[in-house]
Amino acid sequence: MSRSSAPRITLYLTLNCPHCREARRYLQQKGLRFQEFDVNRNLRAQRALAQMGTRSVPVIMIGDERIDGFDRGRLDEVLRRKTGR
Repeated sequence: MSRSSAPRITLYLTLNCPHCREARRYLQQKGLRFQEFDVNRNLRAQRALAQMGTRSVPVIMIGDERIDGFDRGRLDEVLRRKTGR
C-alpha cells in the first residue's frame, strides 16, 4: 500500500495516561505516522471525543475505524487490514 493511500491515524490522549503513552510508543515502534491530540489541552479534540460519545482515552482512529483504549490485538488487526502492517 502506498503512503498516499495509507489511512490517517489519529491518537487522542492525555499526557498523564499510561495507556496513552503505551499506544503512542507502539505506533512509533511500528514506524507509523500519526497525529496526536492532548484532550486536556485541545478544545477541538475534547469536542471530537464528545461527538464520538466518549471521554475516555486513548482513542485511536485509523481511517474511519475507532479503537477505544490500548488493545494491542485489535490495533494489530485493524492496522493489518488498513495499512498492510
